[in-house]
Amino acid sequence: MSEAGRVPSPAAPPEVAAAAPDERKGKEPEREKLPPIVSAGAGATAGLDRGSKGQISTFSSFISTVNQKKEAAENRSSPTHLVFPNIKNVRDLPPICLDVRQKQRISTEASSSSETKAPVLPEPVLPNQPKTMKDFQEDTEKAKSSGDWKAVHDFYLTTFDSFPELNAAFKKDATTSFNTIEDSGINAKFVNAVYDALLNTPQDIQKTVLKGIINSLLREWKGPRTKDDLRAYFILLQNPQFNNTSTYVIYAHLLRQIATLVEADHHFLVHWFKKLSQKRFKQLVERLLQFISLRLFPAKPEEFPPITKCSWWIPSASKVLSLLNTANSLVHPPLIPYTDFYNSTLDHIDLMEEYHTWQSFGNSHRFSFCQYPFVISIAAKKIIIQRDSEQQMISIARQSLVDKVSRRQRPDMNMLFLNMKVRRTHLVSDSLDELTRKRADLKKKLKVTFVGEAGLDMGGLTKEWFLLLIRQIFHPDYGMFTYHKDSHCHWFSSFKCDNYSEFRLVGILMGLAVYNSITLDIRFPPCCYKKLLSPPIIPSDQNTPVGICSVTTDDLCQIMPELAHGLSELLSYEGNVEEDFYSTFQVFQEEFGIIKSYNLKPGGDKIPVTNQNRKEYVQLYVDFLLNKSIYKQFAAFYYGFHSVCASNALMLLRPEEVEILVCGSPELDMHALQRSTQYDGYAKTDLTIRYFWDVVLGFPLDLQKKLLHFTTGSDRVPVGGMADLNFKISKNETSTNWLPVAHTCFNQLCLPPYKSKKDLKQKLIIGISNSEGFGLE
Repeated sequence: MSEAGRVPSPAAPPEVAAAAPDERKGKEPEREKLPPIVSAGAGATAGLDRGSKGQISTFSSFISTVNQKKEAAENRSSPTHLVFPNIKNVRDLPPICLDVRQKQRISTEASSSSETKAPVLPEPVLPNQPKTMKDFQEDTEKAKSSGDWKAVHDFYLTTFDSFPELNAAFKKDATTSFNTIEDSGINAKFVNAVYDALLNTPQDIQKTVLKGIINSLLREWKGPRTKDDLRAYFILLQNPQFNNTSTYVIYAHLLRQIATLVEADHHFLVHWFKKLSQKRFKQLVERLLQFISLRLFPAKPEEFPPITKCSWWIPSASKVLSLLNTANSLVHPPLIPYTDFYNSTLDHIDLMEEYHTWQSFGNSHRFSFCQYPFVISIAAKKIIIQRDSEQQMISIARQSLVDKVSRRQRPDMNMLFLNMKVRRTHLVSDSLDELTRKRADLKKKLKVTFVGEAGLDMGGLTKEWFLLLIRQIFHPDYGMFTYHKDSHCHWFSSFKCDNYSEFRLVGILMGLAVYNSITLDIRFPPCCYKKLLSPPIIPSDQNTPVGICSVTTDDLCQIMPELAHGLSELLSYEGNVEEDFYSTFQVFQEEFGIIKSYNLKPGGDKIPVTNQNRKEYVQLYVDFLLNKSIYKQFAAFYYGFHSVCASNALMLLRPEEVEILVCGSPELDMHALQRSTQYDGYAKTDLTIRYFWDVVLGFPLDLQKKLLHFTTGSDRVPVGGMADLNFKISKNETSTNWLPVAHTCFNQLCLPPYKSKKDLKQKLIIGISNSEGFGLE
């Protein structure tokens, strides 16, 4: 290939025939075009040619000077600029497919299969491999010392000239097809070395690479993509030049081509992505998140085409992100935490508009970030759930008022609330009776009254009701849940009973906690929340099983680690399982002192466990413990939770996120609490306040939790962190012989002006250790 840029044929491929409509407005925007490139040799000007009105006006706003300081920090070199000439008949690239239905988004189950539906196409004959990794590194070192970059320039010019050249350069063996999901066939170390060196090369080399990428993306496509094409996309996606906003037009077209690949091709890419190193994988995710953020909120709007002309940018990036998210979920442990996919920029958009768009159009032609909920942070999801809850509360309250008026009855403000009147001495039974009797009011705002006490519920009594009820229900003597010391969590008792209404009560409590933004100190394993979202919406067919999910020994390990370890040992045992273990497909459980047996499959007591069927035995055993043996208990719990929280918003949540919404985070950061604390009557420099924080920061974790419980009614941190507590310390103008006082409904601590740190510590420990009840008659 000559160094001069190639102008593609004006003939457009068939898929260009239908332009992509505006994903948000449903309009047919003017199609954006990818610019061709002119010669950019060693002496080429690095500046941008904005040209006249006769030139490519679509890019006039994009071709601008970018922030030099930011680019230098991000790219370790000055920005790469391209010269765009006035050339007619520039061909469009295919639009992103309009349908982003759920079934087309890669699922973990589909992607984990080693089978593929893609036809195996003959691989083209590749050019000779230009250089080895050692040759390239030697050329680079020579260029740095001599200043002569010709050999390096020629390498980049040839390598990025086309998809076949990319494969020739980076494929491990040009004679092998590498048509499997297990091995991309790419020399990852060589790719990394070439890209790591690229940003430190002269500008003409960097422009040459971008030039080649554009020409590669503009090639004529005939028929399905080959595996070599997929390899080229896989390599190009890792290009660090796409950190630079001046390359975003090219990056967007690359993302669109990847997004429009067929599902079988996505299947391959997903499995190749999961083989990347953690560092490279994280870079890909961060680059895509930055691309979306800067498209939504550009620092310099003139850098990019108008949003109406590139409405496919964000959907394309989101689709590629979904492939990476699926790849991440296939690896155990994941390459990066699921929270690394969060885009905090989305916290500042109109979340309810996104939610309502998704509600109205589903996963069809109208794009919404709710189609890709993994990018929405837990804080943003909480806002969606809370506002959705508020709208439901308002709707229910309005209907109650209308019903009263229509019957010519006087409206009572109490009818707008779920009013709970309970006795401390009969807490569980009273709560169960009230919730059963007022089942139609569960979506109203909750208010609690303890009979015989003068407390006015402004939030504090509700918190206390939750805490006392949960503590009583989960007590081992109550028999509903079993506490496992090894895992420090509760699990459902498998004891059979005639009435499972109390399990429904626990589900309602969890739903009310989410609905009323209250955190609970419940220690369920992650598997519980996975079951709670199986399915996330109550099925219309009442005969459909609920709370049943796929479980493994990893799930069992979170509850019964010793048993899970024993089953893992069985799977890896190298001897004769049948003769040495003498087990059958039968399990035994103790129920009220009586040993009962259960067959894991029909006739299981007569089927020995062997080396051949031990995997089936372990899977059936785990499924029995976590699904079948507790089905009625969990089903009642499931229906209780969803009777309050029934909402499409639950479909946006991961099991881990449901746990955080219900329980908050157990990780305390008292330094963060200190930074966000407000003062009334005190200044943060006052001696008493300095004593207070010296004491609190020196507390062990259990005392810090007691302090949090004393002042807020819960020892857990809400979704937004310590800052969301709105914690306040007020001066209590009383005798220093008095103990501290707390107003849990306001997250307020009233602190007398103690004169010594020792006195403050003593009084504070006494106060936070004896904090239950109002004691009023």
